[in-house]
Amino acid sequence: MKKLASMIMVMALAFITSFAVVSTASAEEAKMTGTITKIELAADGKSATTILKDSKTEALVTITITDELTLDKLKDKRIVEGDEIRTKYDADGGKNTSKMFKKTAGC
Repeated sequence: MKKLASMIMVMALAFITSFAVVSTASAEEAKMTGTITKIELAADGKSATTILKDSKTEALVTITITDELTLDKLKDKRIVEGDEIRTKYDADGGKNTSKMFKKTAGC
């Protein structure tokens, strides 16, 4: 009886952990290179929204930026509208959150 209970506990634990991994991996990571068409800094300065024109598909993609390094570059005008950007972002539920946001020319 103890072996059966142990076996059930192990199977339940395996099921729960696999479900947890699947639910946390629901955000899709995407990469793109494009030109900034619009930058909007939040009033509190803790986030920014940018619109990029994808260089391959010509589609407009809205990306939210929250990391301090990129926000500082936007505030200091080191990254401005018209710059070509290489970015990685999580596409989760229609909201694109930046993971990496850099000029293609360096900087």
